[in-house]
Amino acid sequence: MVENNMQFNVNVNLNPSSLEPILERIFANRRITRKDQQIIMSSLLTEDGLSDHHLRQINKVFDSLKRGLIKVVD
Repeated sequence: MVENNMQFNVNVNLNPSSLEPILERIFANRRITRKDQQIIMSSLLTEDGLSDHHLRQINKVFDSLKRGLIKVVD
């Protein structure tokens, strides 16, 4: 049996203004893709840091995921 491991290779060179449309789309559609999730996680790990506004928005996404208000789609 051949095992198929899917990997996401996302080069993230996001500035905060690039993150805003992604977050807006997630809230508008109540859906997040694996790629969106990877971009958000990568942006959290950047050395540049994020504004308090973006951190609150990201926390809201993850809280909504936990509560089932946002669904993960591929």
